[in-house]
Amino acid sequence: MAERTARTFLITGGVRSGKSSYAERLAASFGPAVTYVATGPRPGTDDPEWSARVAEHRARRPAGWTTVESLDLAGAIGSATGPVLIDCFGTWLTAVIDELDGWEAPTADWRPAFDDRLRAVVAAWQTSDRPIVAVSNEVGWGVVPAYRSGRVFADLLGEVNRTIAAISDRLVLMVAGRPMIVPAPDEHVDQ
Repeated sequence: MAERTARTFLITGGVRSGKSSYAERLAASFGPAVTYVATGPRPGTDDPEWSARVAEHRARRPAGWTTVESLDLAGAIGSATGPVLIDCFGTWLTAVIDELDGWEAPTADWRPAFDDRLRAVVAAWQTSDRPIVAVSNEVGWGVVPAYRSGRVFADLLGEVNRTIAAISDRLVLMVAGRPMIVPAPDEHVDQ
């Protein structure tokens, strides 16, 4: 499944496209002691659908994996002793914007703090010698959201995806459960 010359992977695609299950199989191919970095909000009683999604993801994880629930992606990457799986940049971004009170505040008030966090993730990504597999949502194929919060999210996640894709060895686009390797601008990949 994974080219052994590739160490870092960004898996993107639409909702329910198979991103997470593909990423889990890919991470497992690097060894049994995967650090799973869960970035989403913890399930609560107020959202049973979200709780069911989290339970589904937890049930798929092998017993030997370590789960880290954190927004500190740089720290989680840096402290991992084996392969790292980040699921996902979309929920990480949502939680970071929440933490920075960025949904309603002017972007200039919180953007520097966000940029610092993204730079820290990039630095950890580039300096780690561990395999890293990350999941993200593809948000660039829809209309421009009508509400500010949607535009903030779509714009920033698009930026995060471009940034991480640029420093990844492999970009994989999931379409209806099928992985498609997306070549770098200067690369040709036989499918």
